[in-house]
Amino acid sequence: MERRIKTGLTGLLCLLGILVGPVWAEPTLRIGVLAYGTLNWELETIKQHQLDQKNGFQITQRKLATPQAGKIALLSEAADVIISDWTWVSRQRAAGRNFTFWPYSATSGALVIPRGSSIKELADLSGKRIGIAGGELDKNWLLLTALAKRNENLDLNISVEKIFGAPPLLNQQLTQGNLDALLTYWHYAARLEATGFQELMNGQVILEKLGVEPAIPTIGYVFREDWAENNRSLVDGFLAATVEAKNLLCESDPAWQAIEPLTRTELSQVRNQLRKSYCAGRIANWGKKEKSAIAEVFKLLHETAGPRLTGRSPVLQPGTFWSRQTIPNTEIDRPPASAI
Repeated sequence: MERRIKTGLTGLLCLLGILVGPVWAEPTLRIGVLAYGTLNWELETIKQHQLDQKNGFQITQRKLATPQAGKIALLSEAADVIISDWTWVSRQRAAGRNFTFWPYSATSGALVIPRGSSIKELADLSGKRIGIAGGELDKNWLLLTALAKRNENLDLNISVEKIFGAPPLLNQQLTQGNLDALLTYWHYAARLEATGFQELMNGQVILEKLGVEPAIPTIGYVFREDWAENNRSLVDGFLAATVEAKNLLCESDPAWQAIEPLTRTELSQVRNQLRKSYCAGRIANWGKKEKSAIAEVFKLLHETAGPRLTGRSPVLQPGTFWSRQTIPNTEIDRPPASAI
């Protein structure tokens, strides 16, 4: 009789486990990931080093074909987190959607030229064929045109031949000599630099020449503010894990070597340059100075491109940046200490 009772209780517990799941299950974060994005490097490192278990969460990946697919996934609540930029977040907030931003990387795109090119400075771009990977609303292109106008009285939209296209195709065109220069995303620039091309200037240098002093994040994690407030331990655990993963990739050779297949190159010099550029984007500071600088850049982008990129509002919307900690009269938003 006692044996039958025990067997029955065991069966009931198993049935309850099937119906409601294990009570000890960690909270799950659904993240949209581009197939070719560097976020894959970090998520793989988190998995290999069990940083998810250490920080009390688990990840479900939503594979994305394009950045636009990520925005759709977030808007439709098919994903909790994606990688995007603060211009899109501010535009969404102006439309009444409460998305918010936390920095992922300060690595920016670069203007790349062949070694030995006659292009030595910005004015030398006049009359040249320039490839532009991000399209006419690429932030670096808009800022480069603003810089040329301010410092050289040069209208790049008139004085250069603009060639838009997919980054891999434009890399090929530059390699074949069909372009004089290429403004492209950082990881495509890194591949070119590793094979003999040189950087004329990158996005952060463009900002410095425009008078924007602190280095600012170019892209970040984007999620709903109300969701983050209701899941603070999950979000904090995930962000802590990503910082640890970044540090492992930049400071541990075995950790980097473990994800090298994801870089999609067999050339050691390309992998080394990718690592160097990726690690240069770690967020060292994130506070009022950086946020004020972004607000300044946002206004400049609005002046340069109008509402096509930033939306109708000429200023960055309140709440664009997520606050992890608030003290009366003093807002302190910093990455965990291990990131600094």
